[in-house]
Amino acid sequence: MEKEEQLLRKRIQELAETCFRRDVPTNTDFLNLSEQTIFQSVSGMLPPVRFVLSGGFESSERKVVCFLPSYEEELVDPPYDCVRIAPLNRKFAEDLSHRDYLGAIMNLGIERSMLGDIVIKDGNAYVFVLRKLSHYLTESLTTIRHTSITAEITDDAGEILKPEFEEIQGTVSSVRLDSIVALCGRLSRTKAAAYIESEKVFVNGQVITNVSRSLKDGEIISIRGIGKFKFDSAGGQTKKGRTVVTLLKYK
Repeated sequence: MEKEEQLLRKRIQELAETCFRRDVPTNTDFLNLSEQTIFQSVSGMLPPVRFVLSGGFESSERKVVCFLPSYEEELVDPPYDCVRIAPLNRKFAEDLSHRDYLGAIMNLGIERSMLGDIVIKDGNAYVFVLRKLSHYLTESLTTIRHTSITAEITDDAGEILKPEFEEIQGTVSSVRLDSIVALCGRLSRTKAAAYIESEKVFVNGQVITNVSRSLKDGEIISIRGIGKFKFDSAGGQTKKGRTVVTLLKYK
């Protein structure tokens, strides 16, 4: 694991330096949350270039770090496409899972780092893939398990994949991370602290191990094995002095 971290740090440094020296856009592969934390830890030591973390839609978890040349103020052309996968005949289509889609794609020889999030919605799957492999994916993927499918690049994923939330309200002794994680996962404070200390909790894509870290409105909490939440607001206090909070759980 340490060797993999060193390789990622070196790769990030090289990409940032190439963007700075040649004034051309560069990008990483898709990074998971732990890898994004590694990026954040080295971002302050990189050459002075703008960068954007992008995954294709608002609540995406896996993201590409895009280093921007001097002539781009924002990310204009992301280095990935969204591929929509749909059954040829819905009447006879199997109920396919995330694992089914991922397994079928990786069986084509496409590595996990080439793929972003896979979102299943309304009987279709939306897969984010680096552009250098998107056409190969659409041409090669024809069946998943026993279901015949079509795969095509789509431009409307951002609209389709707008996040849907389940509202969670409760009271906490404070807006410390351990209290909020306990509310999110319906855990005891002790178990919530164990999650945090074992690096299973991310805030805004960065692993946090400080149980007393205070949360601010709008921050995103991801808890491995439990889900992703937006800290929506902290309201008034109860008669017993507890703080009323609202969380939005991504569906």
